[in-house]
Amino acid sequence: MNTRPPVVEHRAGPAAGVAVSTEAIDAVLRRFFVDRRAEADAIGPGFATAVAELEGHVLRGGKRVRPAFAWLGWIGAGGDEAGPTAEAVRHTCAALELLHASALIHDDIIDASPTRRGHPAAHVAFAEQHRHHGWPGDAESFGTGSAILAGDLAQGWADDMIRGAGLPVEAYERVGPVWSAMRTEVLAGQLLDLWAEAGNDEEVDSALRIDRYKTAAYTVERPLHIGAAVAGAGAGLVAAYRAFGVDIGVAFQLRDDLLGVFGDPELTGKPSGDDLREGKRTVLLATALRFADERDRAAAAYLRAKVGTSLTADELRSIRGIFTDIGAVDHVERDIARRTGRALAVLEASDATSDGRRGLAAMAVSATQRRW
Repeated sequence: MNTRPPVVEHRAGPAAGVAVSTEAIDAVLRRFFVDRRAEADAIGPGFATAVAELEGHVLRGGKRVRPAFAWLGWIGAGGDEAGPTAEAVRHTCAALELLHASALIHDDIIDASPTRRGHPAAHVAFAEQHRHHGWPGDAESFGTGSAILAGDLAQGWADDMIRGAGLPVEAYERVGPVWSAMRTEVLAGQLLDLWAEAGNDEEVDSALRIDRYKTAAYTVERPLHIGAAVAGAGAGLVAAYRAFGVDIGVAFQLRDDLLGVFGDPELTGKPSGDDLREGKRTVLLATALRFADERDRAAAAYLRAKVGTSLTADELRSIRGIFTDIGAVDHVERDIARRTGRALAVLEASDATSDGRRGLAAMAVSATQRRW
């Protein structure tokens, strides 16, 4: 029985000299944290320890997908990587990683995820510090509270990084509303996710709405929009970027759903099957339930009985088999391919620069066919 969805490996990256490198973004983030260590030390050792944990969380792994899309959005709108605003744009792009860190820290608390990128999640790491010191009280509560505040700090510092990036005033004024919309959308998506899980929402459309706001908006659509806003792009290119971003962002999340069930923890950094144990209302699960209701009632009953429980290895294998045999995996793979193709067609028809189109096309394929 094939219980692993096929993934086409794609090694190409954005055109050399166009993409912002992971190292360049990491350098900006390192300098940012260095500048804040003295402030943290002056406030107190507890705060300094929390800041060190946040710094480790931000700099420990990650593909810097969001900064890359923002940078390429700027390049595609006519940005000059050798021009006088390039360094300010790199800082603007790096701020997306702090916002991302905030979302991940809070997401791990909500989902009770023990790990992130192969290391203890922030709330787990803070709880371990509590136990290490032998402090009185509940270690888990301490860990959760500390992580919530660290996530809030990351979001506040993301705002600070945007304000201090050094963008021209008119560019900053264009970026501000886009940044605000993005923050609202990712929080809205997280709330929609919570409500769907609590209400056992099994509708595919509901899961897609969550993907649209929780993932697509702040992973691809709004980063591209931010890059376009910095460059002063026209309405036509912004519309093309947003259409491209929604499709690639949703496809990115659909791939993530597949990896959450079938992926190798050594590559994903998270235990396989966590989404199923947590009862996450993914498009993959909603599709499997819809197909099972139509074709195999026993399989549908099994999914409803097991998803959201502490699954054994055998139960996880059985669910993988159902997802594959019922046709849900193939359906999601086709949707990923359809969305990717549609996004690439919109991009090709846009007035983005040739370098921007080439880089974004490579990013689109990499993001939707990844193994990590």
